[in-house]
Amino acid sequence: MAKRKGKGLSIKKKSKLNSTNQHKHSIPYLINSIIEQGDLILEILDARFIEKTRNFEIEKKAKELGKKIVYVLNKSDLVDVAEIKLNLELNEIKPYIFFSAKNKNGLSDLKEIIRKMSNNLDTDAMNVGIIGYPNTGKSSIINILTGRAATKTSSQAGFTKGLQKIRIFPGVYLMDTPGIIPLKEDSTKNRRDLIKHAEIGVRTWDKTKNPDMVVHKIMQEYPGILEKYYKIKAGGDSEILIEGLGRKHNYLIKGNIVDEDRTARHVLRDWQEGRIRINKF
Repeated sequence: MAKRKGKGLSIKKKSKLNSTNQHKHSIPYLINSIIEQGDLILEILDARFIEKTRNFEIEKKAKELGKKIVYVLNKSDLVDVAEIKLNLELNEIKPYIFFSAKNKNGLSDLKEIIRKMSNNLDTDAMNVGIIGYPNTGKSSIINILTGRAATKTSSQAGFTKGLQKIRIFPGVYLMDTPGIIPLKEDSTKNRRDLIKHAEIGVRTWDKTKNPDMVVHKIMQEYPGILEKYYKIKAGGDSEILIEGLGRKHNYLIKGNIVDEDRTARHVLRDWQEGRIRINKF
C-alpha cells in the first residue's frame, strides 16, 4: 500500500483542528472529519444499553468509506458479561471489547487492537476516531489510554467541546468529539426519544422532563430491578414505587404529599450514575 498524502492529519491540519476556534465547527463537520480522517473508529457503547447507544447513521457512513469499527462496550462492571454473551446476538458488532473505565478491564485488549492496526498501516501516523452518545464514557477511556488527564470528564452529558486530537502512542493519535446523538432523534419533540435519552443518560436526571414517565418505562423494561434495589414491593407499578421511596426519604410537600418529581429524579440519578446494576436476563 502506498503512503497516503493528505489523508492523515498533517502538521498544518493538526494545528487547525487544535485551534481555539474549533468549537465553531458544526457537529456534522466534526463527525465527517472523524470518519474521513480516521484509520480506525472506536464506537463507545454503554454495555447496559448496547443497541440503544449505537449510532447507526455514523456506522453506515464509516462502513461506506471502508473504515474499520471496533465496538467498545463500556461500563461492563454494571452488567453480567457472561449473561449478555449468552443471551444477546453480538455478531453484528464484531470486533467488540467489554471495557470498564472504572476498573480498567479490557484496557490491554483495546491497546493491542490499536497497535496491531497501526503496524498494518503503511503510514507515518495513524488516526483513531472515537465516537459515541453523550455520557458513554469516551473522555474517561481516552484518559485511561493516554495515562493522564488528556481531556476533561464530567457526568454532564455532552461535556466535551469541539474536536480534540490526542497522542496515545508514538505515531498514534486519538480524535475525540462531543457525544453525538443521531440526527433523526429529537427529544424536544418525540416522547419516545425523550424517555430513551433520559434512560441512557443523554439527558441528565436534573434536566429530564416528566421523570416519572422515565421511571415507568424503566420498570417496564427491567421488571423488578428498581424494586429490588430500593427494597420496595410495588408489583411493577411506578406510582407505588415513587410513593414508597418518597416517604422513605421524606421527600414530602405541603399536605404530607410525596414530591413525585423529586423522588423520580432521585431514581434517575441512581440509574444514570450506575448505582443500580442491571441483570435483565
